[in-house]
Amino acid sequence: MNLEGKLHTFPKALKLLIGTFLIVLSVGYFTGLTFVGETTSNSAKGIQENYLGNENDENAEVMKFKKSEREMLTIVHTHILSMSVIFFLVGGLVYLTKANLSIKKFLMIEPLFSVLLTFGGIYFMWQGFHWMRYIVIFSGILMTLSFTLSVLLIFSQLIKK
Repeated sequence: MNLEGKLHTFPKALKLLIGTFLIVLSVGYFTGLTFVGETTSNSAKGIQENYLGNENDENAEVMKFKKSEREMLTIVHTHILSMSVIFFLVGGLVYLTKANLSIKKFLMIEPLFSVLLTFGGIYFMWQGFHWMRYIVIFSGILMTLSFTLSVLLIFSQLIKK
């Protein structure tokens, strides 16, 4: 049974379930991005300070301390596991859409690589490779763009008769 491109033909109840899931997932995703903005000021310096601390900065408004190895492993572990499941599910839904196969492949695979680059980059930055903060920013932006485009593509297919 080939389901590629068949999302728009799904029964109304299944489309409703998928649409509701995507709304709730998007609320969670963008709430997480808001949290990232609050803890890092959406800057390279803020990302580094969030994990490596800023206790030597006399001008810091909020003092932050370097995360322990246990904290870092917990952050990396939980985010890689949970986000890989999220992007696997969204990627499966993207596969079901009627769109250019190259675009679909990109939207299905790219976020998984970005998860590794983002959270692997955070861990390596914590290990002392401070330049990784720029990789974290780039991969995080790419992950968010892929997520947003995927959700919009899926919704466009869900509203088709």
